[in-house]
Amino acid sequence: MTLSVAAILAESALRRPEHPAIVSGSRKITYRELWDGARRYAAVLRARGIGPDDKVALLLPSTPHFPLAYFGVLALGAVAVPVHALLRAEEIAYVLRDSGAAALICAAPLLAEGGRAAETVGTPLLTVMEEEAEAGVPGRQLDVLAARSAPIDRQVPRDPADIALVLYTSGTTGRPKGALLTHLNVVMNVDTTMLSPFEFTADDVLLGCLPLFHTFGQICGMNTCFRAGATLVLMPRFDGPGALDLMVREGCTVFMGVPTMYTALLEAAGADPRRPALDRAFSGGAALPVAVLDAFRETFGCPVLEGYGLTETSPVVAYNQKAWPLRPGTVGRPIWGVEVEIARAETADRIELLPAGETGEIVVRGHNVMAGYLNRPEATAEAVVDGWFRSGDLGVKDDAGYLTVVDRKKDVVLRGGYNVYPREVEDVLARHPAIAQAAVIGLPHPVHGEEVCAVVRARPGAAPGPELGAAITAWSRERMALYKYPRRVEFVDAFPLGPSGKVLKRELVARFTAEGPH
Repeated sequence: MTLSVAAILAESALRRPEHPAIVSGSRKITYRELWDGARRYAAVLRARGIGPDDKVALLLPSTPHFPLAYFGVLALGAVAVPVHALLRAEEIAYVLRDSGAAALICAAPLLAEGGRAAETVGTPLLTVMEEEAEAGVPGRQLDVLAARSAPIDRQVPRDPADIALVLYTSGTTGRPKGALLTHLNVVMNVDTTMLSPFEFTADDVLLGCLPLFHTFGQICGMNTCFRAGATLVLMPRFDGPGALDLMVREGCTVFMGVPTMYTALLEAAGADPRRPALDRAFSGGAALPVAVLDAFRETFGCPVLEGYGLTETSPVVAYNQKAWPLRPGTVGRPIWGVEVEIARAETADRIELLPAGETGEIVVRGHNVMAGYLNRPEATAEAVVDGWFRSGDLGVKDDAGYLTVVDRKKDVVLRGGYNVYPREVEDVLARHPAIAQAAVIGLPHPVHGEEVCAVVRARPGAAPGPELGAAITAWSRERMALYKYPRRVEFVDAFPLGPSGKVLKRELVARFTAEGPH
């Protein structure tokens, strides 16, 4: 049996060659053009000795070069290693070394860091230009060479268990680890989620505002869109007003985003009366406050389906799906072919499942679980126990099988011996009229061990400062148990964000621990 992620693009190019696969600015690229270009990229790579199982790192923003290089690598039977586009040279060099990359494909605007990393490690460098080629760019220009090359005839057949991707985790608990995703992992996740929850059809138009180097934008967005033969509208850098304008102009029917994007779109909608013809929207990456979900549905007139996934699970685990009633505040039920249960979090060497209604660690079993971590057998053994992947997230399942993500194990605040789950507090704070966004963290406290701190971005017109902080504390005390409400409130203009749009709470903890109470 053969199976290749490259077939996602190849088959759609066969079925609807002249349909737009990508909209990028004023350019429209058809499926035929995109697959032809990917096979030309493959020809250049093959001429440089790249073949099956070789790893090729991609340091590319969300432009047409990403799918061209990604599917070009996969068409050769090689392994794509997407790299976060905002990493510094030392961090990129780590990925190149750890993955054993045979080449780095780097966009010209990212060469200051990518070129230095490739030179440090000794990795062959191929560049792509956003515009016309400029003199003096280091490395061979892949796009120029591809234009002069004949495309390879067809993709190299792969076994379902062969590795297709190495996706690096965010590294919140040490050095990033490379999750090994097989062709079966990715194709099954795409095929399954295309039907439910995403329900993609060939006539859909998706706003591609999530970074393609990240699993949400890459697999749920780009790959699922291409599998359906739909159109992906690329937006390399997200902002609320620009996203609203682009969705209206291009007739977007589907939106996928993280909570910070939903908040930005709601703010943009307050100043722009136009509304896109959205049929449905999907949230992931972090918890979406129910208040934001309700406001988006009311403002844009379409349901928001919230789900849950991880890099190591290819990525989708569970989602609210149209087959069952939508339950805001939950991440729905497991996707087809995947089991999700709650296990005792304190038991590391075995899986001890808990009954419905009890809080514990979310564990996952099914076609979506990775093959392991690259070069890390011990980490793999810790993460995959008795066939179950241990997520590191705390959750609870109800009697109907709906999953609620309570929080990351490491984010739980232990105040005076009581567990405080930040997401629960954040959901309440999202309803405060002066709060645009809140992140709840635990800060060291001499008596209670940790104190609950709300880091707040205020709405326009609100005056951040001690008076508003005291008002938020008083308001919260009326709505939460005494051990839960935030005694400390800090204000920020913007939150530090990771590649998927998650708030980097560890940076907030470090900052406000160092600064002390204001």
